[in-house]
Amino acid sequence: MGTSPPGGRSVVARNRKAYHDYFIDDTFEAGLVLTGTEVKSLRAGRASLVDGWVEIINGEAWLMGVHIPEYAEGTWTNHAPRRKRKLLLHLEQIRRLDAKSGEKGHTIVPLELYFLGGRAKVEIGLARGKKEYDKRHTLREQQDAREAERAMAARRRR
Repeated sequence: MGTSPPGGRSVVARNRKAYHDYFIDDTFEAGLVLTGTEVKSLRAGRASLVDGWVEIINGEAWLMGVHIPEYAEGTWTNHAPRRKRKLLLHLEQIRRLDAKSGEKGHTIVPLELYFLGGRAKVEIGLARGKKEYDKRHTLREQQDAREAERAMAARRRR
C-alpha cells in the first residue's frame, strides 16, 4: 500500500461486505480527523472497515467501529484502535445524511479508506439494507455474468 503518488489515490481499505449487505444509494467523500500514529498505521496499509458505521451526533458526523491497529513503533502516544473519529463534511451534506439515515432501513457505512494528495479520506455511502433474497439474487447475477464471460472467451478461442 505505502505512500500515495503525488495527487494520486492510494487505497488503504475497502469494505466489500457493505456492497453485499446493502444497496448503496449515494456516496460522499469525507476527510478524517486523525492522530499521528493513526496516519502512520494507515500508511503501512493497515485498517478494517467491516464493522464500521457513521453516526450524526449534535450536527457532527462520526466514524464509529473502524479498526485502525496501533502503530507498531508507537509509544505511550499510541491511539485506541476502535475510537470514534470525526468526519469532515459540509453542513449541507451532514443535514442530508442525517435526514436520510433517520428513515426506516437506511444507514451510513464506510466504503473505502484512502489517501488523496497525502490526506486521509473516507468514502461513505448512504445505504439501504438488503433482504436475504436480494443477496441471493445478486450472487446469482454475478455467477451468471461469470459463466457468460467464460462461454464467450471459450468461443473466441475456437
